Amino acid sequence: MSSKKFEGELWQRLVEEGASESALWAELLLPEPERSEQLSFSPLATPELALGIETIYEGYLVHYGRSRLFSQTDPNLALLLGDRLYARGLVHVSESGSVAVVADLATLLELCARLQAERQSGRRRPLGRRGCAARRGRSERCGKRAPPFRRAGTAPAHGP
Repeated sequence: MSSKKFEGELWQRLVEEGASESALWAELLLPEPERSEQLSFSPLATPELALGIETIYEGYLVHYGRSRLFSQTDPNLALLLGDRLYARGLVHVSESGSVAVVADLATLLELCARLQAERQSGRRRPLGRRGCAARRGRSERCGKRAPPFRRAGTAPAHGP
């Protein structure tokens, strides 16, 4: 399957699945010409994780950035939608069968939320042992290297 076709199908699936199960999701979708369908992290992941990772990232953008697909005019609805995107993304990732990947992504979401809260309050605190372990790609649960999210044969973006 070509890369463009895969990307198009990924976006279509994200939009259609969400809109069919959530009136909120459908209501907040931007008109098609206003959407930005530029993939961010899924090209680094295996195909079975791509949809989940993009859905989670879209939730992050709804909470803290500029959404590529959804209107953010109402902050209360944006908060609900962002949480729903996080949950839906984790469901997709869990379909891979890897509890470790789901746990690592949940830890990443926790760290992102904490860093955003600290940034908004003006406080800067160290992440602590758990946060540093997650940032290094180590699983605190067993001390082993966390499974990679990237496709085999691609170099990591930065150090080990």
